[in-house]
Amino acid sequence: MPKFKYSAVDESGKNTSGSIEASTRSSAAATLRKQGYRPLNIREEKGFDPNDIQIPFLKKKVKNVDIVITTRQLSTMIGAGVPLVRSLNTLKLQAENPAMKEVLEEIAHDVESGSSFADALDKHQDVFSDIYINMVRAAEAGGILDDVLKQLASQQEKDASMRKKIKSASTYPMVLLVITFIAFFGLMLFVVPKIGDIIKDLGGPDAELPTTTQVMLGISDFMINYWYFVIGIVVAIVVAVRRYIKTESGKKKFHQLLLKTPAVNNIVIKIAVARFARTFSALMSAGVNVLDSIRITSGAIGNKVIEEELRAASDEVTAGKQFSEPLRSSKIFPPIVPQMLAIGEETGQTDTILIKIAEFYEEEVDNLIDGISSIIEPVMIVVMGSMVGLIAASVIGPISSISENIGIILLDLPLFVDIIIN
Repeated sequence: MPKFKYSAVDESGKNTSGSIEASTRSSAAATLRKQGYRPLNIREEKGFDPNDIQIPFLKKKVKNVDIVITTRQLSTMIGAGVPLVRSLNTLKLQAENPAMKEVLEEIAHDVESGSSFADALDKHQDVFSDIYINMVRAAEAGGILDDVLKQLASQQEKDASMRKKIKSASTYPMVLLVITFIAFFGLMLFVVPKIGDIIKDLGGPDAELPTTTQVMLGISDFMINYWYFVIGIVVAIVVAVRRYIKTESGKKKFHQLLLKTPAVNNIVIKIAVARFARTFSALMSAGVNVLDSIRITSGAIGNKVIEEELRAASDEVTAGKQFSEPLRSSKIFPPIVPQMLAIGEETGQTDTILIKIAEFYEEEVDNLIDGISSIIEPVMIVVMGSMVGLIAASVIGPISSISENIGIILLDLPLFVDIIIN
């Protein structure tokens, strides 16, 4: 019998987790409810299957654009009265991405076999997010699947647009940074050693060189003799940092660092607020209850510090407080967010007000990214120029000094010859 991992809330409002055996995910949820738990998340534990092993770059992948197009088309077809199974089969035939075609085929088969649409989606959590699945589940219960699918498509388009802007803004400085490192290593490995030989030939072995020049020549000699050691250290540091960031504690530390870094923290917070407002609004408008909406939204923001703060807020909501109350004492969310949320709670228009907040902060993010993008280019050029200038000054200075000394000796050459002869 299949085994399922679950997280749930007990009758006292405390979070709990564990595993349970059941024939299906739905029966596992029913068993938990009978035991007095309110299920939050249920995932099937899968054993080792050699067929699941796939080479990463050969693995078929469903892209976000495929999900957006499929969601919009499915919404249109259901709104026109086409049955769900027939809609899924039609979309399966039209799908251009083989991975999406395969997923749609499996979902259509599960729905045709009697599974709910949400449960069929839940088997493909690597494709559909918790937000997507829970909104569909709520839409099925309320009979508003076509409207919710439209919301999901719009929300995913907004998220994709924001990610694209952030990616495009970060690509240019990363390229410049890589070029800077390549230029530095190139100068140290090929240019500085030759100039160092020239300096030693002109000044002799006893020539006193400036401290900067000695440091540069020392770094160059070390990199030439121990280049494999340098590469090993760089690779080891990169791998260690990446692995540490993937751990729970490392991820939290990294997110704390982002929230404390000047300039970066402002962008991170605005992105988090925009994502929180749009996701929470979509879940509430789909009929998902407040506690589940907070839990799902906290995991969708992508920042562990903010996630923990929202989960702490959900505990206070469980105790009977309005959601806006714990957010008032937040050190991350701007004061306007709890104030607007409180108005939404009073008027019953929380989802509408949160959409306004999301649109406002998305515009703020766009302006910030545009401003930073215009600043990054001259800053990186200054950094590259400073690096090259430092190397040039450290090697050209001694050559100039030695050249002047040689010129003085050449000017006094007759007197020097007379002294030697006499």
